[in-house]
Amino acid sequence: MDFTFSEEQQAVVEAARGVFAPVAPDRVPSPSLVPGAVAEEFDRALWAKAADADLLSLLIEPEYGGAGLDAIALCLALREAAKVLARVPLLEHSAACAAVQAYGDKELRQALLPGAGRGERVLTVASAGRTGHDAADLAVTARRAGEEEGSGWVLDGVQTAVPWALNAEGIVVPARTTAGAAVLAVLPGPATALPGLTFAEQIATTGERLAELRLDGVRIAPHDLIESPDAWPQLQALLTTGTCALALGLGESALRMTSDYTSRREQFGHPIATFQAVAVQAADRYIDLRAMEATLWQAAWRLSSAATGPLPLAGDVAVAKTWASDGVRRVVQTAQHLHGGFGADTEYPLHRFHAWAKYLELSLGPAAAHEELLGDLLAAHPLG
Repeated sequence: MDFTFSEEQQAVVEAARGVFAPVAPDRVPSPSLVPGAVAEEFDRALWAKAADADLLSLLIEPEYGGAGLDAIALCLALREAAKVLARVPLLEHSAACAAVQAYGDKELRQALLPGAGRGERVLTVASAGRTGHDAADLAVTARRAGEEEGSGWVLDGVQTAVPWALNAEGIVVPARTTAGAAVLAVLPGPATALPGLTFAEQIATTGERLAELRLDGVRIAPHDLIESPDAWPQLQALLTTGTCALALGLGESALRMTSDYTSRREQFGHPIATFQAVAVQAADRYIDLRAMEATLWQAAWRLSSAATGPLPLAGDVAVAKTWASDGVRRVVQTAQHLHGGFGADTEYPLHRFHAWAKYLELSLGPAAAHEELLGDLLAAHPLG
């Protein structure tokens, strides 16, 4: 495993910093504290800048106008975006593009990918699978239309907490078939009326708008359904690994804010950063971040390459999730503690970092569940 980034990957970091570094994290209060407070729609101006910098087409092959890079490059861009809590669907959009490109038919790829890479078409994923849902747990079912219904597929079910769905032109929804297999359905956004598909607004812990999708006999054409058995596991792995990258970037920014604050805040005539108790807590969180980083790049590397290891890819992803889920929580809790009263002030940006960290933690799921999965994998694939 080599953590040295290629020239192309380093160029992605520079481009991402050029787009995201000037962004100031907003201070919109969480709706849990201020009823009715909702962040603005996702940042269209920032989305356009990301498109101009080719950040929306990182995983798209050159034949569709993309850069043809890998999951490591995407995670590097996501890390920079999370440092400023960028309100753009970079992860979901890129993951949807990757799934369509790898497993969709030519008609679907040509219809979605060129416009998506230019930012003209926003894609998202009904991404409940970040926590490890398999086909049996999926809330939406897919069946082939009967003779009286014509050709195609019919979808039924409810998918909650779909990020960016109210702004998207395309939504990739995982569903299970009557045979128990997982498939991916590509549905239009709310701007395109599709019989049987309705949207209801939901609010995340961050204050962002999510959507509940209700599917009642929704019919889609055969080319809008991806039937490959590998599509959903790979999409899950990419979404999860990308979420770990978001957690890392957020945690790094929160710890930097804490370092700056404790270096300025004085008690008894000295900066509190010089107190041993403060320094030890900050050092512990730094260790968390380095562990989050190492496990992230291991998972991203396995996802980006054909390399094999002693455990399946799911093992590396489980380790990354364990550190990211627990680590991002510990980092923001320590940040708030060391900020004192400022940490709880809804007008101070750290409050937003805490809200986003909780959202990411809940998206990843509890570390104990990932440790249990890792134990099962070790039992099935004993080392040495």
